[in-house]
Amino acid sequence: MKVLSASSYKRMPWKNGGGETVEIAVSPENASLADFDWRVSMATVATDGPFSSFPGIDRTLSILQGKGMRLMIDGREPVLMTGGTAPLPFPADAATSATLADGPIVDLNVMTRRGKLAHTVQRLALDHPHRAETSGGTTLVLCHGGAVRLTATKATADLAAGDTAILERSATITIEPAASAVVFLITIGKPAG
Repeated sequence: MKVLSASSYKRMPWKNGGGETVEIAVSPENASLADFDWRVSMATVATDGPFSSFPGIDRTLSILQGKGMRLMIDGREPVLMTGGTAPLPFPADAATSATLADGPIVDLNVMTRRGKLAHTVQRLALDHPHRAETSGGTTLVLCHGGAVRLTATKATADLAAGDTAILERSATITIEPAASAVVFLITIGKPAG
């Protein structure tokens, strides 16, 4: 089990008017946008502005910390996106811009290569331990709010808000909140057929 915290992300300049981003490609290690299969990135967005479009890629979800942003995607009605409304899947190859609701936000998102991977997302609001079976592919456990203790087979990790645990094989996992917590459970695997 690999755990990423905010300090794990390599700082990079945000290229499209969105303030500053901290970002890491997590599978494979150090993959560029051109050759990754899936990746997790974290951005601290401090200004309004347009965002990149990435043809051939699905943005699986965005999880926001802070007041959120009014998101404008070509061909859709504008939507106010907050931590409470995420995950909000949207096409990564659509022209997108945003207006911040109030001050900077932290945007943690997962991208996969379209047509090569299948993925599912569960949002769990927990006040007692939750047990799940992971099967095949990769499982991401994203702690959005609160703090949890994650146990997977013989490994244990404590996750604070913004931390991500990555499990690359099948396992029985237990997610135990310290009090109440919000966790996203994402499975990424090769599509059937």
